[in-house]
Amino acid sequence: MTLEDIRRAAFEPVFASFRSLLGDEIYELAQAKQDAVQADILRGLIAPDSGWDVFVAVVQLHVVGFVAVKVDPETLIGEIGLNAVHPAHAGHGVGTRLYEYALGHMKRAGARVATVATGGDASHAAARRAYEKAGFHAAIPSVWLCRLL
Repeated sequence: MTLEDIRRAAFEPVFASFRSLLGDEIYELAQAKQDAVQADILRGLIAPDSGWDVFVAVVQLHVVGFVAVKVDPETLIGEIGLNAVHPAHAGHGVGTRLYEYALGHMKRAGARVATVATGGDASHAAARRAYEKAGFHAAIPSVWLCRLL
């Protein structure tokens, strides 16, 4: 299983949720392109000069998840970027262990605070739970609003 296979499987319900929340027309105009370029984003994250470190979770010699991490040496802020666990392995603590490893990496790199962004919709509920299990609690709520013109 490739990282792209994992990303695609993990984000399929997320993109379906976005379509449901926005409706077909707004989704196609405002969100579909962003969803489509996520594969390019993943390829960029694993490029040698990306500035990101990507760690994988392995279960029985199979890669089942990944997390992208970077630390800004000036601000000492660590960031968890694109990450996913294959749905067949969700709910077994893989995400939480990935985040704990990522946080340790950030701390060893000198980070003083860690950040992660996630959605507030139902399709992101498992991710939010995993982030909370890894110690993320301080949050700034936000809402992304759309309308047709």
